[in-house]
Amino acid sequence: MRRQIFAIIVASGVLLSGCYHAVIDTGRASVGEPIVTPWAHAFIYGLVPPALTETAKKCPSGVAKVETQQSFLNGLAAAITAGIYTPMTISYTCAKMGAELPTTKTIRAQEMGDQAAMQAAVELSRKSGAAVLVQF
Repeated sequence: MRRQIFAIIVASGVLLSGCYHAVIDTGRASVGEPIVTPWAHAFIYGLVPPALTETAKKCPSGVAKVETQQSFLNGLAAAITAGIYTPMTISYTCAKMGAELPTTKTIRAQEMGDQAAMQAAVELSRKSGAAVLVQF
């Protein structure tokens, strides 16, 4: 009976532990294949982050896209160590040489009021699909 309860608890922990996937896309044109670090070492549920990757050497023109995720095996390692060791997979894609950042528009809140500026920024961003800065 104890083994069944233990098996249910372990299975529940593994099945209910969430995996995550975060993407940061700079909007710059990418070149080449992504550079992947499958076991970036983080600790205490990610409070102690992994060491910095030296992207400047590999991507002299910067990065186009960065992805962090916790795969099933990363999550399993975190579950086994009770969150003390929480590895993640990090991949990044280099930006094309000379690729410009997308232009952003700026709305000055002093000219139209805070609420009107925020509404205008939301509408402009929705129409253009690009970021809009609101300067207060």
